[in-house]
Amino acid sequence: MFGMVRVVVLTDNKALNLEPTGLKAEWGFSALIEANNDVILFDTGQNSVAFENFMLLKCKKPSKIVLSHGHFDHTGGLLYFLKNLEISKIYAHPDVFATRYYKGKHIGIPFKREQLENYAEIVEMKDPIEVSKNVWALGEIPRKHESALLPDSYIVRDKKEFDEIKDDQSIAIKTDKGVVLILGCCHAGIRNTIEYAEEVVSDEVKFVIGGTHLIAFKEQKLMEIIDWLKKKVEIIAPCHCTGLENEFLLMKEFGDRFKLISSGSVIEI
Repeated sequence: MFGMVRVVVLTDNKALNLEPTGLKAEWGFSALIEANNDVILFDTGQNSVAFENFMLLKCKKPSKIVLSHGHFDHTGGLLYFLKNLEISKIYAHPDVFATRYYKGKHIGIPFKREQLENYAEIVEMKDPIEVSKNVWALGEIPRKHESALLPDSYIVRDKKEFDEIKDDQSIAIKTDKGVVLILGCCHAGIRNTIEYAEEVVSDEVKFVIGGTHLIAFKEQKLMEIIDWLKKKVEIIAPCHCTGLENEFLLMKEFGDRFKLISSGSVIEI
């Protein structure tokens, strides 16, 4: 038997009229995951908004952080949590700390690794790792289907190269009802991510929450992906880089299997 999973969206691009009043939105994503008596923070938004909403919502305190990838809108709020909470570990792909640019603008993590090490142990990982009982950070995701990359972007490791955003990862949670998959930005591609989560957890993905990055695809490919999702997923709750127009499209296609979420939304499975 598995316990209930509770996901609190700390920040998203939109803030619906939810209680308590005063919740904020920003271009970014952060979610608090409660599963099997543990609390995990997945991403931190781009500024103080996620932490401010966390305090307003009076959430349980996380002890671990998982970073989906190294873009500023998922990592910029790190120090607000690290300075005010007791975080033991940060799980991240090595590329999270690399320098990266999009159309000439720096879009990478706004901190040096050494700054973060003053507050928590950094666990570098490319392979899946069980960060808590029945909760996996998926690591680097194999790409058999389309991925959602950024044109005119590059990363600096030993040298400058096109940024394939290899650090993009998601969180998969095993439950009695199937796998709950929580996406940060899903640059690795939603079909690739779902199939890999199923391989890692040895169960079917039934619930998808978070940033799908469907904003990257034009109509024909977009509908191909949505048709595939409709056959696979029971409930979808997209936000952030899905794009508002695509959220409405998913609402139409999924009907009552679609959940509209924003900063402050709580999903219990």
